[in-house]
Amino acid sequence: MLLSAALATTASAKDIQNVRSLDIAVSGAIRAHCAMGNIGNMDFGNLERRGLGAETQVALDCNVPFTMTIKGARGGLAHTTMPNGQGPYSGMLPYSLAVEMPVRFPAQQTISRSFNSRQLLSGGVISSNGGIATDGMRLSVDLGQPSGEAGLLAGDYSETITITVSPL
Repeated sequence: MLLSAALATTASAKDIQNVRSLDIAVSGAIRAHCAMGNIGNMDFGNLERRGLGAETQVALDCNVPFTMTIKGARGGLAHTTMPNGQGPYSGMLPYSLAVEMPVRFPAQQTISRSFNSRQLLSGGVISSNGGIATDGMRLSVDLGQPSGEAGLLAGDYSETITITVSPL
């Protein structure tokens, strides 16, 4: 006990009297993250009606700059069994998808991009341009006109759209 007391001495005023400043290293870290909320299925019902569209707000929170890639699996709402159509009837209904998201630099700006369904086959890319997103994003899908001379082939139509957010 006496030995440890002798080794542990405290600094006295004479040891530090010439010190006028002191640097202390302080550090920490915040993990980078990008997260997106769920998006429900968009069911347009009867596709014979013109001017169909849907809009939804999606939670999005990225504390780092990011890129977003949007891919469509089929390039349009495709007939489930005959996407190439039959006779004068088309089996594909094109659409456009628009994204609008506020980003902060720290000042807020809004980034907007729109893609047609054919562009989404190879993937549409949106950059946050160095900003971060904390206020979600708005997605809208507007259906186009069928290319077939007689309209759309009877049946069910579907498309899968995949949105991937990648932190930079």
